[in-house]
Amino acid sequence: MTSFSTAERIEQSGGQVAPAAAPHDTRRLRLFSGTSNPELALEIGSYLGVPDGPRVIKRFADGELYIQIQESIRGCDVFLIQPTCAPVNDHLMELLIMVDACRRASARQVTAVVPYYGYARADRKTAGRESITAKLVANLLVKSGVDRVLAMDLHSAQIQGYFDIPCDHIYGSPVLVDYLRSRDLGEMVVVSPDVGGVARARAFAKQMNDAPLAIIDKRRSGHNVAQSLTVIGDVAGKTAILIDDMIDTGGTICQGAKLLRARGAARVLACATHAVFSPPASQRLSEDDLFEEVVVTNSIPILEERRFPQLRVLSVANMLGEAIWRIHEESSVSSMFR
Repeated sequence: MTSFSTAERIEQSGGQVAPAAAPHDTRRLRLFSGTSNPELALEIGSYLGVPDGPRVIKRFADGELYIQIQESIRGCDVFLIQPTCAPVNDHLMELLIMVDACRRASARQVTAVVPYYGYARADRKTAGRESITAKLVANLLVKSGVDRVLAMDLHSAQIQGYFDIPCDHIYGSPVLVDYLRSRDLGEMVVVSPDVGGVARARAFAKQMNDAPLAIIDKRRSGHNVAQSLTVIGDVAGKTAILIDDMIDTGGTICQGAKLLRARGAARVLACATHAVFSPPASQRLSEDDLFEEVVVTNSIPILEERRFPQLRVLSVANMLGEAIWRIHEESSVSSMFR
């Protein structure tokens, strides 16, 4: 049976989530979701034609978690779908306990599917006596018994090297690019909100038919506090697409948008894979005449009270499902992006 690419499957299904072509036996493939993003897990299961497995997740009176897998997974490839978003400590601990339960149930291989990897921003020491939590979380996952990790748009590529097990790193940009290509955006320029995001913005610009690149020179005075200074590049009269891996409080990207407007950008759109949206992000992003559209993915669930008219949420379920299928079939994941 022919195996179709993610794009081909989406096209054949009219843009909806469709079951994957299944040329091989799926009886040894199991999916289990945690509580952080069950809707995404259901979409992934629909794409693969594999249901979200039965499990019990509850708390004792003192807040301790209890998790039980309610079907046999002996000899199976188990994929645990759990972005470690807010409350990050609870969701991370839940994932570790799920891994332990699967190991004790004699799973053949346990893969942690982490669409959003919490604690990733502390990925190096920038001052004395700081912790590197991105490495600490990697150590916790490895020690819990995870065999491999599937992550999406890590805050920095070096985090892949923090794992002493295979780490498949995929990107949300194809979903964002496909959507933007469907829009009539006129003359475009891709903008990095800071110097650290230039490599990401350059790769995105290449996918956008080699669109020109601009950079916002920014100085940060503290955590979640940034001051944008100037724009390097020509944005006047163009549609400026601000691209980042995540939007947290929205301070950086909103200051960047104001600067782009002041420099004559005709339209401003924001694109990011992870919609963290810590307060007051929604209020900032929904400010009149700032963004024409804010395009994100469903790697993190977005509470209804944090949604706003300019928000557009795209699904990465098919992409994650395709990556899961390829890991299960022991075929190339990186070839999805060639």
